[in-house]
Formats: sequence, C-alpha cells, structure tokens
Amino acid sequence: MITATPRLPAASTHIPDTALPDTLRVRRAHSGDAAALVALSEPFVGSGALRRRPFDVYAARAADFLVAEDPGGALHGCLALRVHPDAERGTTAEGAGAGVLYNFCVARQRQGSGLGARLLGAALAGARAQQLAALFTATTGSGRLFLRHGFAPVPPGLAPRAWARTLDPRRGARVLARAL
Repeated sequence: MITATPRLPAASTHIPDTALPDTLRVRRAHSGDAAALVALSEPFVGSGALRRRPFDVYAARAADFLVAEDPGGALHGCLALRVHPDAERGTTAEGAGAGVLYNFCVARQRQGSGLGARLLGAALAGARAQQLAALFTATTGSGRLFLRHGFAPVPPGLAPRAWARTLDPRRGARVLARAL
C-alpha cells in the first residue's frame, strides 16, 4: 500500500467528448486487430515515441486496447489500458488497483481532430468503471493532452512496481498520473 506519499492530482468532474468531423467509432480491440495495431504504432516506434512491441504482444493484449475505427474498418487511433492490482505500489489504502495507459497513437492525418481526447476520455471512463484508484502513463513527449486531462508528473516509485521496472531510463520518459 502507498503510505505517506505525494497526493495524485484530483480527478476532474467532466471530460468532454470532442465531436469528430466524421463517423469514427471507438471500440474495444480484438486479436484480429493486431496487425492494424502494429501498423498504426510503427510511425511512433520509428520516431522513438513508442517502444517496439512484437505482433504477438498486440495479439495477446488486444483486449487492453481501445481503437478508433472508420466505417471501412481502418484504425486511426489506439490507446491501451492495463490494470495493475499491485499490492505494494499503485494501490490506495482502500485497496483499489491502478491502471497504466500505454501505446497511445493517433494517425498523423487525424492529429488535431480531437481523436486523442476522445480516446483518452473513453479510457478514463473505462478506468472509472473498473473502480481504479489512479492512472499512470509515461511519455517522452510534452504530455500536453494528459496534462489537460488532469495528469501531473509523479515519481516513478508511485506507479505499479511491475510497470515501473519496465521503464527504460535512457528514453527520458516522464511518469504522469492522476487520481480517479
């Protein structure tokens, strides 16, 4: 349990669902989406924003992902939420687990359209529905979208231990968190 640690940022009461100019729908991914998740993630891996994950990881963890899909079935964005019921870190005194957001991608042609905010809002709603106490993420970028949605920088030691151990210090990522 976390004791005598800095408080996580308080949750905001409402996150608007930004209207998109077309009919993209957000849905839970399935193992059949693994190839599309790899393809969507590849430009971000190439830029160093994401770590490379093998196809098998996307297939095995597809249920972690929310995806934004157009009517033709093409994916334009994704965000994964993994629950960590770590008994030593990432858990509040009440015993609720913490979640980690990872592999956040919005296709270049959709950036600035509100799709990232829509995916993040859906992930926050999913985390609340699972009664998680907090969400964590790591970013090598500015983290502006996360900061606008109530996340704040925290020491990695507050994050779920199993996830925090996977962070590569050479990447220079900042850990961000928010209470739910």
